[in-house]
Amino acid sequence: MRLLRVSLLAAILDQASKYLVVKYFRFNDSVALIQNYLYITYIQNPGAAFGFMSNTKALFRIPFFVAITFGAGLIVYSYQRFIPYEKKWTRFALGLIWGGAMGNFIDRIFYRKVVDFIDAGHIPFPFGYRFSYIFNLADSCITIGLTILVLSYWFEKQEKK
Repeated sequence: MRLLRVSLLAAILDQASKYLVVKYFRFNDSVALIQNYLYITYIQNPGAAFGFMSNTKALFRIPFFVAITFGAGLIVYSYQRFIPYEKKWTRFALGLIWGGAMGNFIDRIFYRKVVDFIDAGHIPFPFGYRFSYIFNLADSCITIGLTILVLSYWFEKQEKK
């Protein structure tokens, strides 16, 4: 049950944040939250992470991402059935991963692109060029969920030694 609640909350928060960005920003608008480090920049990504497959035709790209999302859903569902209820962090992590996947899946189905807006980057010292990574709340949920899974697995291995 925890997995379902966490995944629903993650997907709802992701969609709500994207709705607000689409409503109040124009495409490519950018507002500094922390100058040179954190901005809200509205873009649309037709591909996956770092623009993977963004130049692929929608006729192939959309069914590909739908299949990947369903496959990931089956894996998460199957995996969570074997996790003891006491492993709350693992269940929480899977909920974040699934909720993030669903948030981006909703975008791909309705808009054929994913709304990205969290613009994090920095200016490395002698170069003066700002390296920027633009993502969304769903991507953050997936990344945090995977990090929790890896750390919980690692700590579990350390306890057994």
